[in-house]
Amino acid sequence: MPRWTAGATPSGRRSPGTGAVRSGLRIWSSALVLGAILAVAAWAGEHREERPPGEYGSAALGLPAEEAQPGLPAPTVSPAPAVTPQPRWPVTIAAVGDIMLARSVSAAITPEQPDGPFAHVREILRSADLTVGNLECAISDGGFAEPKSYTFRAPPLAASGLAVAGFDLVSLANNHSLDFGRDALLDTIETLRLASVAVVGAGRDAGEAYGYRVLVTKGVRVAFLAMGEVPNEGGYNMRTWTAAPAEPGIAWADEERLAATVREAAEAADIVVVMFHFGVEGSTEPSGRQRQLARSAIDAGANLVVGSHPHLLQEVEAYGRGLIAYSLGNFVFDGFEGEANESGILLVGFAADGSLSWRMEPVTIGLDGLPRPGP
Repeated sequence: MPRWTAGATPSGRRSPGTGAVRSGLRIWSSALVLGAILAVAAWAGEHREERPPGEYGSAALGLPAEEAQPGLPAPTVSPAPAVTPQPRWPVTIAAVGDIMLARSVSAAITPEQPDGPFAHVREILRSADLTVGNLECAISDGGFAEPKSYTFRAPPLAASGLAVAGFDLVSLANNHSLDFGRDALLDTIETLRLASVAVVGAGRDAGEAYGYRVLVTKGVRVAFLAMGEVPNEGGYNMRTWTAAPAEPGIAWADEERLAATVREAAEAADIVVVMFHFGVEGSTEPSGRQRQLARSAIDAGANLVVGSHPHLLQEVEAYGRGLIAYSLGNFVFDGFEGEANESGILLVGFAADGSLSWRMEPVTIGLDGLPRPGP
């Protein structure tokens, strides 16, 4: 069990700096990738506590009814008794910032070690009951680059690497998940599903993109949802990526929808976590809009808000009965230097009485873009 800072709902501040970016790509055999993904799914079932892949909204997952055979009476099915596991507190959640698995970072992703980018920090990631982060790239070998400044696409094997490293869920509500179009976004979602990594903040339609997912660990139900709101990139407007009723896309920040979804999630779960991709790149201070959105989520009933996009660490704030980490900076990302390569893994512990405690595990990102335990 990780060590925690003393006290119940704490606050603290850390700040890092800026950097520059470039580009690249690798392609994998689809048969090799599928085999690796299925092997990883089996590994996860053997080595991690059994956790359902999550539910959208409040709809429970279920099995299809058995079909009756012609000439035979329909089978009588006795309902299985409901099993409500006793919650086992505390529950720990590890959260990280931007995970970009393309360009030179993809060289560390191999069939023998798909989680190569996380090799130096995997034990910290696996120590939590649930581990989440912002996936700052598409995972696909298809699609065409959008006409924007930076486009990131990782090989399909990257999904297996996330699972092996310990990730249970990622947010796709960011400015890179549709870098290679909507078909590549659908590839990303499906490849992550095959690897047993849940997704929030994007989906096949608006209902899926804006919905929350519930993961169960130690009998405790944890709901996650995500939204993004970022400035134009070189004149390219990411708001055009917003999911529609019949079109894939991301969940663009909407305060009214945010409050309603958080309230619904709070009714369905014991803990609610909101993930935002927002703020100003290169800034160590949260913007007024960041504070507005994050605090609105807590006011609606969220327990934890984690942010990304600035590429730098920003303050961690105790607000109301919750905790806000405005930006967790970079986590796996090449092409940066200086303070942008100083990051951390946020570890949050939730107790049965609703209190929480936290600590930041320092991480240093090398010139290869890979995280290592910090000083």
